[in-house]
Parts: sequence; structure tokens; C-alpha cells
Amino acid sequence: MTSPDAPADQARVPWVRLALVGAAGGLLSGAFGVGGGILMVPLLILFAGMDQRRASATSLAAIVPAALAGSLTYFANGEIDLLAALFVAIGGIVGSWIGSWLLRRLSLGWLRWLFVGLLIAVAVRMVLVAPVRGDSSIEFDVLPILGMIALGIVIGIASGLFGIGGGVIMVPAFIALFGMSDLVAKGTSLAVMLPTAISGTVANTRAGIVDLRVALVVGIAATIASFGGVAIAFLLSPEWSAWLFAALMVVAAVQLAVRAVRLTRKERDGA
Repeated sequence: MTSPDAPADQARVPWVRLALVGAAGGLLSGAFGVGGGILMVPLLILFAGMDQRRASATSLAAIVPAALAGSLTYFANGEIDLLAALFVAIGGIVGSWIGSWLLRRLSLGWLRWLFVGLLIAVAVRMVLVAPVRGDSSIEFDVLPILGMIALGIVIGIASGLFGIGGGVIMVPAFIALFGMSDLVAKGTSLAVMLPTAISGTVANTRAGIVDLRVALVVGIAATIASFGGVAIAFLLSPEWSAWLFAALMVVAAVQLAVRAVRLTRKERDGA
């Protein structure tokens, strides 16, 4: 099933291609605690002929079951801090409102490049200081709670402004700021994403910008692959996990940089 205004040729995209897109996103989701849209969005544009808006909305819908499956697997292994997820999610809801408001009012040129710089800086930090693995209990005093809510606000704003999943920010922040192990950081990140992804998907579906057929095929494949991704996360050493996560953030930074250049050219040509 496709949404009413989906291009006709999208319905003929072979399901095998869509399943491969979902499998790639599901592996990322399970292995690194991210949404998977970093990879799925450009692949949907390339293989399904979608524009950026529809690809982002469809990717978000597809990742909901994968994030649920991944977070349940982490939870079953005792690698989710539910209280931390709750506080970050509260901030994320507030941040998403702020991000949506800013998106309608700000010129985003310099903000895009600042965010690219932030991702690169975090990638360098992950390489230089590898996370630990083991017990990472957090003392929930006033300052840590306020810090988690503030982190959620930042994530929500970034998601609203740049259309990027919160995992690339959450996982390194959980490790660096709150002393979480890499596995707990990934599991908690997936748990935080669930309410955001669900609410965003509901809004996008009402707006008619989700291709439901594509989302179904991609989502099923992503869900199956997410279990393999979690298994990879448990097999990787913290050092290898940090290096691969840093590479993932570099990929995200390059994508944002390319998008920023294109938008700058479009704005200049339009002027």
C-alpha cells in the first residue's frame, strides 16, 4: 500500500531491494543504538526514487519495530537504564517542539556546519577515549537528572532542525557525560527513540508523506536484522565499537555536509 501522492514507479520497486535497505538499517540500529536512517534515507532515495522528505518519513516508520525489537533484546540482557531513558525522553519531547519552531524561523546555513563540526569532534573523542564495559549505575541526583533532560532537549532540537536520529548524539553523550558502558548507552538510546519515532510516524502518516508499502517491507527486514545487530554489539570489544561508531558519525557528518552544500547552492541560485 502506498500513500495517495506517492509516485507510481515506487510501487514497482522490487521487495528484495527494500529488504536489503531495511536489513542495513536494522543492523545499524541493533549494533550501535541509532535509528538507522543515516543509511536508510539515502538508500531509499537511490533505490526507491523517493525525495528527501518522503524517504525520511518512511525510514522513521520502518525503524519503529526495529527499535522496539532491539531495545527489548538489550533489556532482556540487562543493558537498558529505563530511568535515564525516561528523563531524556521528557527533554526530547520539549526539544522537538523547539526544533520544529526554530526550523520555521532560522536560517540554517551556519547551524548545519556547526552540527557537522560537532559530529566530527565527537567521533574524534570516541576514538581517543574508548568506553568501558561493565557496571555503569548512575546516581540520580538533581544534577544528573537535569543533565539528562537537557541532553534530551538538545537531541530533540537537533532532530527537528537537521532530520538526524538522536542516537549519534545520545550514545557518546551517555558514555562521556554519565559514565554508561557502551552496551547500556546503546540500549538506552533505542528505548528513548521509541516514543519519538512513534509520535513522528503518526504525524507523518496523517500528512500523507509515508509510503506504507515500502515502510512495511523495510520495517520487517530491519526488525529481523536488528537481532543480528545486537549480537554484533555484544561480540565487539569496546575499542572496536568506539572506532566503528566514530566511522558512523563521520558518515553522518559527510551526509549533512553534502546536504548543506546542495541547499546553499539552491538558495544562491534561487536568489
